[in-house]
Amino acid sequence: MSRIVNVGAAQLGPIQREHTRAEVVDRLLALMDQAGRRGCDVIVFPELALTTFFPRWFIEDEAELDEFYETEMPGPETKRLFDAAKRLGVGFVLGYAELTPDRHRYNTSLWVGPSGEVLHKYRKVHLPGHAEHEPWREFQHLEKRYFEVPPLDEGFTVSRAFGGVVGSLICNDRRWPEAYRSLGLQGVELIAIGYNTPVKNPPAPDHDRHSWFHNELVMSAGAYQNGTWVVGVAKAGNEEGVPMIGGTCIIAPSGDVVARAATEEDELITAACDLDATISYKTTTFNFAVHREPQHYHRITSQKGATPPE
Repeated sequence: MSRIVNVGAAQLGPIQREHTRAEVVDRLLALMDQAGRRGCDVIVFPELALTTFFPRWFIEDEAELDEFYETEMPGPETKRLFDAAKRLGVGFVLGYAELTPDRHRYNTSLWVGPSGEVLHKYRKVHLPGHAEHEPWREFQHLEKRYFEVPPLDEGFTVSRAFGGVVGSLICNDRRWPEAYRSLGLQGVELIAIGYNTPVKNPPAPDHDRHSWFHNELVMSAGAYQNGTWVVGVAKAGNEEGVPMIGGTCIIAPSGDVVARAATEEDELITAACDLDATISYKTTTFNFAVHREPQHYHRITSQKGATPPE
């Protein structure tokens, strides 16, 4: 018997610095209403879906920086999303900047059920960019300054929700096969991935023309190699003068893209994701219990940088 989860991938166009939380939440609610009309069970929003991508600026004033973070979830504005979930019977996945009571900062993704209950929380592990001011850049990427890697007892986790096993990755996590495999080893069947990815990579401009291709490549590979659905959702378009890739898509366990956004604006795409479609991959080619040889993988966890032979 099939286990169908009707998934909406809610791409966002640019969020400018002048846009208020209330304005942004209005946009999210409009997409949730569309998802409800289309019969979605869950809608996935991008990374940092409530604000502009603030790590592109070097900010020294702590009070100014704090304005980009959520200190509670739901909060005064985001409560409207939780209320809409109950009203529509549609769950959601929301990426946001989290500031804890003891002032730890995380890039976070939350799964919320159709009754407004929190089902799963993930904090980004692979933080890209740099930590110090680099004024030579056209724009900066200060995630290593503004966010922390989560504690070791958190890391890559999954939860049972929407009739299956779900998990999250955030942006740069999607480029690392270890991230998908960590979820795959827990039987993940549906991975939500939000991202804010600039077209340009200032330290490596020769990569720029491959931005869209690399985005889809890594997510399709992660889906296939772990027998899981992957929902990749962008914040796209020209945000504060920085072009961001779109490429929002829903990917089957085969690695095939079954739905893809056509614009770089607010746009909802949907797909009926049969979680049972994961079974043939998990029980044949990627039957981990039969085919993995972890005794030969020691370098993956014991070594960080690449070390060529003498």
